[in-house]
Amino acid sequence: MPLVTTERMLQEAQKGGYAVGAFNVENMEMIIAAAEAADELGAPIMLQTTSSTVRYASVNQFYANVRAIADKVSVPVAMHLDHGDSFDLAMQALRAGYTSIMIDGSHYDFEQNVALTKSVVTAARPNGIPVEAELGKVGGKEDDLEVEDAGYTDPLEAKEFVHKTGISSLAVAIGTAHGFYAGVPKLDIERLKEIRKHVDIPLVLHGASGLSDEDVLKCIKEGICKVNFATELRVAFSNGVKSVLAQNPDIYDPKAYLKPARENVKQLVKNRIQVCGCHGKY
Repeated sequence: MPLVTTERMLQEAQKGGYAVGAFNVENMEMIIAAAEAADELGAPIMLQTTSSTVRYASVNQFYANVRAIADKVSVPVAMHLDHGDSFDLAMQALRAGYTSIMIDGSHYDFEQNVALTKSVVTAARPNGIPVEAELGKVGGKEDDLEVEDAGYTDPLEAKEFVHKTGISSLAVAIGTAHGFYAGVPKLDIERLKEIRKHVDIPLVLHGASGLSDEDVLKCIKEGICKVNFATELRVAFSNGVKSVLAQNPDIYDPKAYLKPARENVKQLVKNRIQVCGCHGKY
């Protein structure tokens, strides 16, 4: 199936009371694993690359990989730029063919965030490409993104932000963090409920790696339509490689240790799709 945008995908999730799983992919094996998992479960899926990932290999190279596997599956696949850190990078992804763009201006003040986000929305609109943005600061570290001074999303600011920017989805800060959690995360579900009252576009949860299934389900119940998973996929992939090399350190064929790594990611993605409730939707 050709790549699709995320607008209809997330709107259907919002109406249906489930969330779309969004998975950060680092290489061909992870792309294949995630897409096959979605195909086998009949689920829409978003495949994402971060700013640092596309510095490792370009937006064009990742787009080509995702496009090739999307053509082989029967479920909707969207290609998303996660935490785009500049207007220039957002435009690179747009030109490459990405079907969804996130511009992350959350490290700026409110008006600067609005200005940057609106500029990307304006540029993406002629191509019909939806834009995600973030208000508030999701803490933790992911790739080059590190936030020590996390800040929660203000519901009234969120309403103003959506109105001024014209974004299609909003990533909210309610106590999640990128990477794994040092302790048990405490999510501000009441804040999420209040944001939902003031914002009618799909809401996005970042930092889901390490959250309990119960917490994810609570967030979906209160309006989250997209859930991001990144760190735990990397761990699953790395553990697959390590397990083979531990048993046979002299092995030199990459296929021998990448195959179990790919299978680890596939099984994890299947689990997360089922938690999000988007299986069987296509």
